[in-house]
Amino acid sequence: MGRDVPAMVFNREDRRRYRDKVRRCLDVLARMLRESRFESDRPRAGLEIELNIVDDRGEPTMKNAEVLAAIAQPDWATELGQFNVEINVIPEPLAGEGSVRLEQVVRDRLNHAEERARTVGGHLVMIGVLPTLRESDVHEGTLSANPRYKLLNEQIFEARGEDLHLSIEGEETLDTYADSITPEAACTSLQLHLQVSPAEFAAHWNAAQAIAGAQVAVAANSPFLFGRRLWQETRIPLFEQATDTRPVELKSQGVRPRVWFGERWITSVFDLFEENTRYFPALLPLCEDVDPREQLARGEIPELAELTLHNGTVYRWNRPIYAVTDGAPHLRVENRVLPAGPSVADIAANAAFYYGLMGMLPHAERPIWTRMSFAAAGDNLHAAARHGLEARLYWPGVGEVAAAELILRRLLPLAYEGLDRWGVNPERRDRLLGIIERRCVTGRTGADWQIATVNAMGDIDRHEALRRMTLRYIEYMHTNEPVHTWPSP
Repeated sequence: MGRDVPAMVFNREDRRRYRDKVRRCLDVLARMLRESRFESDRPRAGLEIELNIVDDRGEPTMKNAEVLAAIAQPDWATELGQFNVEINVIPEPLAGEGSVRLEQVVRDRLNHAEERARTVGGHLVMIGVLPTLRESDVHEGTLSANPRYKLLNEQIFEARGEDLHLSIEGEETLDTYADSITPEAACTSLQLHLQVSPAEFAAHWNAAQAIAGAQVAVAANSPFLFGRRLWQETRIPLFEQATDTRPVELKSQGVRPRVWFGERWITSVFDLFEENTRYFPALLPLCEDVDPREQLARGEIPELAELTLHNGTVYRWNRPIYAVTDGAPHLRVENRVLPAGPSVADIAANAAFYYGLMGMLPHAERPIWTRMSFAAAGDNLHAAARHGLEARLYWPGVGEVAAAELILRRLLPLAYEGLDRWGVNPERRDRLLGIIERRCVTGRTGADWQIATVNAMGDIDRHEALRRMTLRYIEYMHTNEPVHTWPSP
């Protein structure tokens, strides 16, 4: 969904042509996979960070157009809401000093962007869900100006035929309705990309699914939404509900949601693209003039525009990516379970934990997905989102165990070994994974810090407490110290 689309109305012929074109793209992808036409000898890691924009009081401000104009850099882009922006960081090899460069690039670009945002009265915040966001801030009028968002909003509501029902039961309860998809803009994430070969894609995707719960437990940073304290990582259920094209009746029939964990381990990347075309009708049936079969016959590398656009409207927590860069096609696993923030150091630690595990689990003699049901992996994700480090997660060989214990005893040693396999500098490895370890030992994630800070303010008005906490959060975020070291309330 990163591409721009025009404002338009679709007819039945558009949808038929698009379905045919997507299937043609799928056939071409299958042939390219059989013929090994992919770049695979230079594994790279990259990331995207979605951020919120606030004013001097810590309240959301609808200024992404002004902020982006002030930043004036091509790696920054709009996101769904006018209070969102996104930065895309060019992939780096992980070996050697690659991880150092990745963190430094993020810090430098965020610092520059913050300086520029201040010139138009804005500040950037890396946080899973902005605590000061009110229901009155999320409506069709606060969608970003890009026509693709308005079009996506129209298509989702045309498919639903009714308002969105947002219902989340946590420490408190949210039960409300929305007449646009703008509540999705409350969800800001860290998205990690890993380029892999077609032969290794299934193992990497399966491994990423297996560790999603542990990732969320140790990185939770979204406990508040619309003034209510809900889950430790409220972004997970919110995103699932805010883009749901199904009315109640279709849910009851078992129709699959567009924000989807999946339902089985895979044997090929083709499984995922084929499932997307089989289960999900088009939201944006836009056809290009080129024929991918003819392109391939001429020796050209096709963009597979219709297939990739459709793939961008199916929101898997681990999404397959097909892309062409400098004339060479490649595949990536896009890991989408993590919230943004709290600091760049925390983001780098979360990335190191993920990439370390991905350096080991896909290559195990007895892969984790052969010893664990797919349903258990999905249950782990939702338990972690609800309870954070206090969640009890299932892991083969140990059964159900507290998330912090699982990470400390089983997963961190694997992550250390995986970063060694990637060739990451040992001092760098120890610093980043040490942050993950200390979060587990102290029980202090971004979500825990937010909750403790608000609770310490006593019985003052909830929104005022959230506003003060947000300003304090921004102050500590700029120190680039990891959240487990932030001063206690």
